[in-house]
Amino acid sequence: MAIDFEKIRTDLFTAVIGDVLDQRGYTHQFLAAGIVPLVPGTRLVGRAMTVLEAPYTDGAGRGPLSDKPFGLMFEALDDLKPGEIYIADGTSLSCALWGGLMSTRALHLNAAGAILNGYVRDTSEIRKLGFPVFSRGAYAQDQGVRGKVVDYRMPLQIGAVSIRDGDLIVADDEGVLIVPQEVEAEVIAAAEEKVATENEVAIAIKGGMSTVDAFRKFGVM
Repeated sequence: MAIDFEKIRTDLFTAVIGDVLDQRGYTHQFLAAGIVPLVPGTRLVGRAMTVLEAPYTDGAGRGPLSDKPFGLMFEALDDLKPGEIYIADGTSLSCALWGGLMSTRALHLNAAGAILNGYVRDTSEIRKLGFPVFSRGAYAQDQGVRGKVVDYRMPLQIGAVSIRDGDLIVADDEGVLIVPQEVEAEVIAAAEEKVATENEVAIAIKGGMSTVDAFRKFGVM
């Protein structure tokens, strides 16, 4: 089953997809609360392009990235494919992980968006560009002398959530949800069915049916 990103963005939302994942035993798929869209109301769907950051004082070590400003950040950014979401974690909360020029490049590459377990800067510029970004907030302090990208397109762990390069991501005002590739087709199909059933429940309740009877009849609430 081909995944229709636009249909997911239009018809579904993180809550219903998360419910379906819970029912299948995938109970740790939401990133922790606090990662929110720069522009409220943004709905983001795409494939994960995983990026690992680390706190790193520029020029202070002996590793291969010691004297390389930003580490592998430019290589990771340039490797974005159409429909992918740059999702980064790993550095301290001492600096921004994303900005306006990165958004400009990502737009040119037809990337879907960026999700940072950290901060973003150049927020006015990004809003004008219309590039979807989710983060923990805005903070202007630069990453250049404070952190580096040390790897990308590798398994990423953010809190209790495991993310693999290419996993489906659905994000909105209520959270950032990771859908494992091996179950994405059945999960999206079940979520579409659940939304249709919930619409029937809403009609029944508006018509006077009690919530007890509605749940007994439809099995969702």
